[in-house]
Amino acid sequence: MYKNTDSFYTYVIIVFLGLAMIQMKNIGTYQSGTSPAITENDIMDHIRYLSHEDRAGRYPGTRQSKDVISYLIHQFKSYGIEPGGKNGSFVQPFNITDGIELGNDNSMSIMGDSLIAGRDYLPLWFSGNQVVSASAVFAGYGFSIDEEDLKWQDYSGLDVAGKWAIVMRNAPERNNQHSLYTPYSGLHKKMLVAREKGAIGIIFVSQIEDDGVYPLKYFGGYSNAGIPAVHISNEIADKLFRPTGWSRENIQKTMNRSLETVSFELSTTISVSVDLKLIQTRAANVVGIIESGNRKYRNEYVVLGAHFDHLGKGGAGTGSRKPDTAMIHNGADDNASGTSGLLEIAQKLVSQKSRLRRSIVLIGFDAEEKGLLGSKYFVENPLVDLNNIVTMINLDMIGRMTDSVLTVGGVGTSPLFEDMLSNISIGRDFSLNMTKQGYGPSDHAPFYSKDIPVLFFFSGYHDEYHTPEDTWRLINLKGEKDILDFVYDISFELSRISERPVFTVSGPKEGRINNNTNFKVTFGIVPSYGSTKKGLEVDGISREDGPAAKAGMLKGDVIKLIEGKPVNDLYEYMDRLKELEPGMTITVLVDRNGTEIELLVTF
Repeated sequence: MYKNTDSFYTYVIIVFLGLAMIQMKNIGTYQSGTSPAITENDIMDHIRYLSHEDRAGRYPGTRQSKDVISYLIHQFKSYGIEPGGKNGSFVQPFNITDGIELGNDNSMSIMGDSLIAGRDYLPLWFSGNQVVSASAVFAGYGFSIDEEDLKWQDYSGLDVAGKWAIVMRNAPERNNQHSLYTPYSGLHKKMLVAREKGAIGIIFVSQIEDDGVYPLKYFGGYSNAGIPAVHISNEIADKLFRPTGWSRENIQKTMNRSLETVSFELSTTISVSVDLKLIQTRAANVVGIIESGNRKYRNEYVVLGAHFDHLGKGGAGTGSRKPDTAMIHNGADDNASGTSGLLEIAQKLVSQKSRLRRSIVLIGFDAEEKGLLGSKYFVENPLVDLNNIVTMINLDMIGRMTDSVLTVGGVGTSPLFEDMLSNISIGRDFSLNMTKQGYGPSDHAPFYSKDIPVLFFFSGYHDEYHTPEDTWRLINLKGEKDILDFVYDISFELSRISERPVFTVSGPKEGRINNNTNFKVTFGIVPSYGSTKKGLEVDGISREDGPAAKAGMLKGDVIKLIEGKPVNDLYEYMDRLKELEPGMTITVLVDRNGTEIELLVTF
């Protein structure tokens, strides 16, 4: 113990203040360096806060995500940046669908015997909410395949109209990813086939390799507008089949050996009530603005954006590359690095406000990892006139530069960009890899779809991408600072130059819907991935000379039928697309502002 009382209290105060400063830093209320210069220390301070274990992976809608939103707002305010949202707010809130759960009216019975949800059965995520009671027919694997190199008709000779179709999951070659059966073996695809054959509902039974009931998980893009679809446990399936003389094992072995169907009627009545509820959560973009004082140019904008969300604790359906590992995915490079860059450039730009001609809009996007939801919401609900956005600059994964190479995408979206980037890059400690295409799997894509020039800055993928190992310790600080100095100079130049970048189309305005799917034809449209409408809403025309454009399809049309077959969501659209061939002319029914119009589309 200190003998000197004054010294002791001085010591206590020093310790208390030190602990308080540490606590303030942990909760994100500290202010970074007051100097407008972009520094490695400030870059790392932001990254360490954003990717800290306490942020729990920044999953949209969570308390930790709200902490990050508060952190961004605090930084913007400390720099003197004005709110860019409505009513003087930095926040642009929006709802996202983030889950699915059982409602109050779920039940299933077989010949009057009640089953227990979760143990004996569960509805599947795409099931329709209906009450159905009917007899049942077992229809093999549920295939209806008539291709030149593969034929399998499980419904041949079967009358399933108004009945339950019971089918086996997977396919004869379940462990062969390159099997010819793979495109037909998905649960949703089998539901569509059963519905087209007239079935009133579909029940899935497992192969002998599988245990338990298929868990109820949410997958975005499905409309839950199909027929009731449930999966029953092995015990219930065995009990159901026992009176027929068949077992799951015999059925599976017979079909896999003969490569022919097994089908039979079941003399039983099955009653099901399905009640599924979508879970909504609240996300938010953070928007600030540096308003120029120049009367001629201040109503034109350079947008600088980066997404701040990540994968939370990972798991199936999150995009984690280790879906079986339930650990915090810190996301230091993806995208604490880009968010840190947004803050550092913002601070330097506001210090030069008097020299800016165009205004700067700064956006921290939420829910990028869930399908660019934040940036899509912004372009559909813009806080400034989209026609006055001269360029959108996107920072995503800029913290792991290797071999002194920086990739810049979107260079072809304006004739101005290539020379500008080349000139500003002279004398830098890195070389540029410039790619022309405007579309990319990040938040600049929705802006490009609105005919806005874009630049996408990216330091490259790595083994830690979308894993728990993406931590601050692996950040290349010098490399990121070099990138941010470069992006600052570009942002400043775009704000200053008299010539406005002219937009040019550079590649498609949509990505491949599914990297494992090869379509023989394309409509030439941009599907609306976030639409809540029943059908496939057209978010834009990606090819002015494409089949859809020639047929007169417009942005905002909702595709309801293709060749008389219903299209309830994105995945049904993809299934219909797989059936089409070059040279075909088909009918497409669209809903245009409440009026149904039939179009002839030629591929």
